[in-house]
Amino acid sequence: MSFQKRLSSGEFVVLAEMDTPKGVDISELVTNARRVKGRVDAVIIPDMDNGVMRMSSLGGGVLMHQQGMEAIIHVYCRDRNRMALQGDVLAAHVLGIQNLIVVHGEEMAKGDHRDAKPVNDLDEIGLISAIQALQKGVDMAGFELKGSPKILIGCTIPPYADENSLNMELELARKKVEAGAQFIISPSVFDMKHFILFMEKAKGLGVPIIPTVFLLKSVGIARYMATYEPGAHISEQTIKRIRKSSDRETECIRIAAETIAALKEIAQGVKVQTLGWEHKLPEILDYAGL
Repeated sequence: MSFQKRLSSGEFVVLAEMDTPKGVDISELVTNARRVKGRVDAVIIPDMDNGVMRMSSLGGGVLMHQQGMEAIIHVYCRDRNRMALQGDVLAAHVLGIQNLIVVHGEEMAKGDHRDAKPVNDLDEIGLISAIQALQKGVDMAGFELKGSPKILIGCTIPPYADENSLNMELELARKKVEAGAQFIISPSVFDMKHFILFMEKAKGLGVPIIPTVFLLKSVGIARYMATYEPGAHISEQTIKRIRKSSDRETECIRIAAETIAALKEIAQGVKVQTLGWEHKLPEILDYAGL
């Protein structure tokens, strides 16, 4: 069953995020994808996430398709104008990719090409509206298409520091849904009580919400995120649990797996993000019982 059908039928979906290589050696990406084939519903391919130049998400999505796996690719307004974005959406459909997530790109100043000029010809709502128009057979200039794509459109809610920030992000998410977004990827979940409160507010959006489960990997990463990313809501108890463990790596994997298992009772899926530890995905899924 396709990702879109599982989502529309209300079934729990499992997504794994994998970066494309910074180069043309695709062996690690392909190997990691094959390890979870049949265990995840789709692989999310970011497009130069964090402002780091890599192989495009379109290329990575095609690689997943060649492996017999469904892909969901990120689409940013940061790097392309409206012509290029529309062309990429058409190309994605023709190449077998029918799932997109419209994402806000990070600032170039945080990436590895700091002199690159951002485009931002459209914003996220404008891009979602443009994709919807393409599906109706018309481009942004009003010209009729020769064949129209069929695309499942997702969007994201970024991390938020407080209730006011959350309310602003939920209002923006509502506008994205009105423009045509059909599912939402939420920020990383580290505190279940906090996520339940988030879901109570977000359920009014009327589309499936898929939370992110982020593999912490170390005490240092957990402490850094707790200190410098207040929206993460990582408790001191979680940090102590990792620090006191005799096998910290396994403990981090267990924490991620426990979060996935708990979310099965609350959300309609999970996105598992491991940032370089994609080889650990099978172990995370094992511990989570998936």
